[in-house]
Amino acid sequence: MKKLCVFTGAATGSDPRFAEAAHQLGQILASRNLGLVYGGGKSGLMGKIADAVIAADGHATGIIPKFLDNVEIAHRGLNDLHTIDTMHERKNMMYEIADGFIIMPGGLGTLDETMEIITWRQLGLHRKPIIIANLHGYWDHMLLLFQNIIDEGFMHHGHTGHFEHVDDMDTLADKLDAYFPASDAAASQI
Repeated sequence: MKKLCVFTGAATGSDPRFAEAAHQLGQILASRNLGLVYGGGKSGLMGKIADAVIAADGHATGIIPKFLDNVEIAHRGLNDLHTIDTMHERKNMMYEIADGFIIMPGGLGTLDETMEIITWRQLGLHRKPIIIANLHGYWDHMLLLFQNIIDEGFMHHGHTGHFEHVDDMDTLADKLDAYFPASDAAASQI
């Protein structure tokens, strides 16, 4: 089974459309036999995605540091839950077992994970797809920042090829189908 790591918030945010999109993403992943890898919490958008994956008989893997289990509270209904010691271990494990990455709306933790995984791709440490779900313009300012970094000469235009961004869930589903065709998912089960 191919697994996609989703970076998103432990909060739901103020726009209810993000919670709807999180639920939809969980359904999309499960319907395509794509496993979820994420931070392991039961709250916020991350919990909504995991709940939707589980409800649709999909596979969800959570990775949470011990100290965050008191804050985010680990999701005990997952297929696999790894409780580890540090944030660095968490990120490394998520990166290693994922076949691709989806960035949904989130806070500083999501931003940290996003910058690191894009930087690792820029440095050639992986070639896995990265898709930024710029739902309702949530990541507009980050994308403008990237353009400013290019304009100021600290990154070249080719580096924006290390990730893609989509504006809606239908386009995200289409991208997943292109990267992970149904025949790949079925073949990985044999």
